[in-house]
Amino acid sequence: MRRQLVVLATCALALVPTGAADATGTWGPLAVPNPYLGPLGTATMHGDAGSSDATPLAGPGTGAAPVAVYPLAAACPTLLQGADGLVVALCTAIIGRAPTVHLLDPAAPGPLGGSLASLELATGSLLGGVYAYLDNDDRLVVVDGNRKLLRVGHVRNGSGWRLTVDTSTDLTAVIPQGDNVTGLVPDWSGTVWFATGKGVVGAVTPSGAAATLALPTGELVANSISAAPSGRIAVATTHALYEFAADASGRPRVLWRQPYDRGSARKPGQLSWGTGSTPTYFGPGDGADYLAIVDNADTQVQLLVYRSGSGAPVCEQPVLTKGGAGSENSPIGSGRSVFVASTYGYPYPAVPEDAGPAIPPTAPFTGGMTRVDIDDSGCHTVWDNTIRSAAVPRLSTADGFIYTTTRTGADATTPLDGYAFTVVDPNSGTIAAKSSLPGTIVDDPLQTAPLITNSHRVFQGTITGIIRVG
Repeated sequence: MRRQLVVLATCALALVPTGAADATGTWGPLAVPNPYLGPLGTATMHGDAGSSDATPLAGPGTGAAPVAVYPLAAACPTLLQGADGLVVALCTAIIGRAPTVHLLDPAAPGPLGGSLASLELATGSLLGGVYAYLDNDDRLVVVDGNRKLLRVGHVRNGSGWRLTVDTSTDLTAVIPQGDNVTGLVPDWSGTVWFATGKGVVGAVTPSGAAATLALPTGELVANSISAAPSGRIAVATTHALYEFAADASGRPRVLWRQPYDRGSARKPGQLSWGTGSTPTYFGPGDGADYLAIVDNADTQVQLLVYRSGSGAPVCEQPVLTKGGAGSENSPIGSGRSVFVASTYGYPYPAVPEDAGPAIPPTAPFTGGMTRVDIDDSGCHTVWDNTIRSAAVPRLSTADGFIYTTTRTGADATTPLDGYAFTVVDPNSGTIAAKSSLPGTIVDDPLQTAPLITNSHRVFQGTITGIIRVG
């Protein structure tokens, strides 16, 4: 394929320090790695099985870094890196909206818009097939639109690469027609847990046996699910937060259920009427002591923290008091600290068919981030700011920075808005470094999660492909 098809932006990105970062903060611990996942920090969209959005890998820091563009003509929300160092991206093509797996060289874009190889999967719902993970053999594990649990590997094909479906498990007997998997994670025994948009929670053992449990009518699952080393699985529906475990026969059973304030309607900048959180395991003991989500209360949203295992409430704390009162993003959880980013008013180009109308229909995207710490007396806010994060922030426990992409321009968003690679000091909530990225609307990150690679690069999915910093 002609090299002209590759668009490479090699402009040097000068990260301009805007405040000194305090490197004295100690973050973690992270939960013990899941033996059925790829490398810690890079095997799931949210970094690990517990969806902590924290990584043990260092990012590019606050110095100058080059920028490269992988123009894949697809929105790329899921970016993962295996032990072999290659990046696996699960994208949705702009034309036809087919989910497509791309294999990428993290050092330089290859042919076909940066992809070394690609494989189209069966199409499901807008959120179906978005969440996937890499297993301990660097294979992408995903449920496609045909309700097949696939493990997609990659092999050298002469001088190039080829993506292959190594295994396929038919789940049509346990997932109803018209339903799609929205969350997927393995537990520490190798059982693959899933949740569907219409409220089915299931478990598939390594032998391929599947068992499911239907949640109460009307409870939808719009975000991914999380796992703890204890074997417990967290699922947030549009009405409540749950923890599950497998019974003696391998069937999912409810350990506890905690309803939350879901508000009177979906908010602008959210994709469902309820919490926008993938549940976050975190804590100062084993890294999974606590479980956190953000509710969808009308006027003031709250961070809700529970004890894993019992579901006992630890505390609730108002968050995003200076910015928009709503979040579609999974919180960062590390040690005794939780970080929440606002998405209220973010202009998504599309929402799921069952999302319901937003009230109000639109709102300015004012942004906002909050840090909350948990101690023996409960929760307290450490800082609250108005940073306009346009992506899911990611905390590096190695270098002590939060990495994200921010949206520039006025609160009343327009297609002419720009974006900036932004490094946040988690101790103070101030911006440690910020630099403009190329492009406007075609480089919108759409509140997706970045990938910090083992070579200190940041890969950020956009509406049309991927931007690499570093």
